[in-house]
Amino acid sequence: MSIDVGGHLKAVRMMYGLSQRELAKRAGVTNGTISLIEQNRVSPSVSSLKKVLDGVPMSLADFFTLDLQETPQVFYARDELTDIGDRDVSLRLVAAKRPNRAMTIMYERYRPKADTGSDMLSHKGEEGGIVLAGHMELTVGGQSRVLGPGDAYYFASAVPHRFRNVGDEPCEIVSASTPPTF
Repeated sequence: MSIDVGGHLKAVRMMYGLSQRELAKRAGVTNGTISLIEQNRVSPSVSSLKKVLDGVPMSLADFFTLDLQETPQVFYARDELTDIGDRDVSLRLVAAKRPNRAMTIMYERYRPKADTGSDMLSHKGEEGGIVLAGHMELTVGGQSRVLGPGDAYYFASAVPHRFRNVGDEPCEIVSASTPPTF
């Protein structure tokens, strides 16, 4: 397998939002050197390429194994969030189709008096979130507290837990959990 070192370097540089001049400055080389490498007009030695990559910073191993062909989606419009909830609880998942996700991020919306069910939830990992609007009663193990806008939580998900909107208005939360359970 051969790699287009120049094209790969340019893609990495652009991925980090660097100009040729900025990368050259960081790496301690001339911007002409960066330009020649990117145009494949010179083939850098391993030590020269390492020096250039130190300006990113990136290891040689990461440089040669980074897959730039399949750039994962970074930004998601509101209508691209997958709703995995029901009529009373909207759970809008960020990056639902991203392979090998390491976490779950959700925009949650609970109608007045809605909850996650009478059975307590329990699963591997940790989760946390921030209440944006409304009031949510969160029960974790033997502890319960009503959280309002700006209040937050973080706990081990193996501890049985339940969410219940105790207010007369919708409750909105942004949450994250790892490992992903949805």
